[in-house]
Amino acid sequence: MEWYQLPLGPLQTNCYILSNRNNSCLIIDPGEEAEKVFRYLNQKKLKPAAILLTHAHFDHIGAVEPIRGKYSVPVYLHTQEKKWLSDPVLNGSRLFGMGEVKAEPADYLLSGNQDLSIGEFTFTVLETPGHSPGSISFYFQEAGLVASGDALFQGSIGRTDLPGGSHETLLKSIHKKLLVMPEETLVLSGHGPVTTIGQEMDSNPFLNGF
Repeated sequence: MEWYQLPLGPLQTNCYILSNRNNSCLIIDPGEEAEKVFRYLNQKKLKPAAILLTHAHFDHIGAVEPIRGKYSVPVYLHTQEKKWLSDPVLNGSRLFGMGEVKAEPADYLLSGNQDLSIGEFTFTVLETPGHSPGSISFYFQEAGLVASGDALFQGSIGRTDLPGGSHETLLKSIHKKLLVMPEETLVLSGHGPVTTIGQEMDSNPFLNGF
């Protein structure tokens, strides 16, 4: 499996496009600038199978509707944030003065830790709340990577001062769900560069004691 990092929008939220040898792909967190996503898909001749959302903050959902409309693909989101896509207050776009970001409801709502198959892709959905109540991570074990959304960054962790956030909950999520992965596992973060589980265990100042 191949992956591509595409920073989008004023907050440079990382959208990830994961593709296989048959040119099928998953799109994770298309935050804005749908045309950039279209351009990459056309260039690589990729066919989207689904949109996966690690959570429903405005900077991760801005291009959901253009992509869903163009390719007729389903959207997956944690059930705790099912109302956030259509509510600018809940998704934070009104709070941050970014205009009112809205999308239609998700096609599939996820809950609990589970293995999921979409087309030719099989991966594990992990509940990693703390940054937001419905934050989830997508673990592709065979490929050795996890899309962590805004839970874990290179040298940092997600902010927890937004509605529904909890610093204690986030640290528990990281410790119990992410740091148990092999140290060479790539962490595809919601913002900033890609890192590894081992690197964050060794040097992330927020994880001292873990």
